[in-house]
Amino acid sequence: MSEPERQNEQEGQVERERERVLELRAVSKSFGGLRVLSQLDLVVHDGEIVSVIGPNGAGKTTLFNLITGLYRPDAGDILLEGRSVVGLPPWKITQRGIARTFQTLRLFLNMTVRENVMAAAYGHTKATWLESMLRLPRARREEREIRRLAEEKLGFFGERLVGYRWDQPAYSLSYANRRRLEIARATATRPRVLLLDEPAAGMNPNETLEIAELIGKLRDDGGYTILVIEHDMHVVEGISDRVVALDHGVKIAEGSFDEVATSPRVVEAYLGVRGAKEEAA
Repeated sequence: MSEPERQNEQEGQVERERERVLELRAVSKSFGGLRVLSQLDLVVHDGEIVSVIGPNGAGKTTLFNLITGLYRPDAGDILLEGRSVVGLPPWKITQRGIARTFQTLRLFLNMTVRENVMAAAYGHTKATWLESMLRLPRARREEREIRRLAEEKLGFFGERLVGYRWDQPAYSLSYANRRRLEIARATATRPRVLLLDEPAAGMNPNETLEIAELIGKLRDDGGYTILVIEHDMHVVEGISDRVVALDHGVKIAEGSFDEVATSPRVVEAYLGVRGAKEEAA
């Protein structure tokens, strides 16, 4: 065996041995007669950033809704660290270790920045409603712990979400900081996997660059495994270990950004048959 072949074999062995944190096996979903996802296989390894791309209607958000339990697949299985999450309610899946953001912001705008993040952590508390109502010792202790956790998660975002901003209502934040706050709220659930749905949507170029750097920091410093939907190809290129392209619910390409971006099927999905021919000419 030549040296390049030996190196490729070793790299393949490392890839096979890496922990599969999130795995979809032949997942399909239809709404009436419309097939939205078809026999989709997808693996996200520990510490990876995997981007899902595709034109509108490709099934990307449906994929997130299936993983988080908003929808149930018609066929196939979804596993988190080897355990199926199919059939579990969304709150239980969050407790297992999957958190998400949304394409359209869903913050509690009249609550403070700190309270928004604290709200996400209550699913891990043990105090009963009676203990909370009477402010008994366990409820007070957990309240202090949640407050500390919220401030820790907000501190990860640096000056953008610290200090005086903690007591500001969420509606007072800029759009970019609201995006950051939604990610901070997701991290307060102590997730194993973060699902980010178009985190750079609606941002200007400088904000887009900052959010791309933030996603890398979430993986490198925060230790999160990340699956992201994104339309901005500059962001996808900058953050992704692997890219998966969908079209009409079917995986049409998977690999590095360069491999996927130059795939004829991906070019055709974005530009159409005529556009793909002109691109090739």
